[in-house]
Amino acid sequence: MDIDKQDINIFIVDDEFVIRDSLTLLLESAGFSKVKTYDSAVTFLEKFDPDQPSCLILDVRMPYMDGLELQHVLAERCAAMPIIFISGHADIPVSSQAFRAGAVDFLEKPFDNELLLERINEVIDKLLLNWSEKQEKKQILKHYANLSEREQEVFMLIVHNHSTKDVAKKLDISHRTVDAHRAHIMDKMQADSLNTLIMMAVKGSLI
Repeated sequence: MDIDKQDINIFIVDDEFVIRDSLTLLLESAGFSKVKTYDSAVTFLEKFDPDQPSCLILDVRMPYMDGLELQHVLAERCAAMPIIFISGHADIPVSSQAFRAGAVDFLEKPFDNELLLERINEVIDKLLLNWSEKQEKKQILKHYANLSEREQEVFMLIVHNHSTKDVAKKLDISHRTVDAHRAHIMDKMQADSLNTLIMMAVKGSLI
């Protein structure tokens, strides 16, 4: 499934309504249609979908659970996403902790709108690339799973540059049988050449 900028969820978690409202207006005017706001980290955790490509704009200081705690919880749940922290309090230890935990940026309120949009667009470019690579890998593994056990054995040998003669000898089968398996593999994997098949094996982390 292909996605573009409009498909990316941008979550805003901040306990100040004015910040949530102004950021929503800014992002929607910049062409982002899936902007969702939350007044607390707790509310966000209750409602967000970790399986959707997303970016998080996160306040540091909030009641009940602060931004750094939310960042930690997301990492524990294997639901980490690109996070841009915003804070009204310049605090080097806090920003250092956020960066060590994988934050993309740490902006001090009041922040420059153009700078924020620039950072968000950088994040989304990477998200789109990563999403495309993940979807391609998923498709490759799906095709590979449709190969028979013998075809998978032949697949592994030919992507490691073994000749038909070598494959036949290693598997104790005829050259004609190897050629038949190769044809089935190329068809099921939707590969038009050996180089394409090898590239698929690499992208699918099969070799």
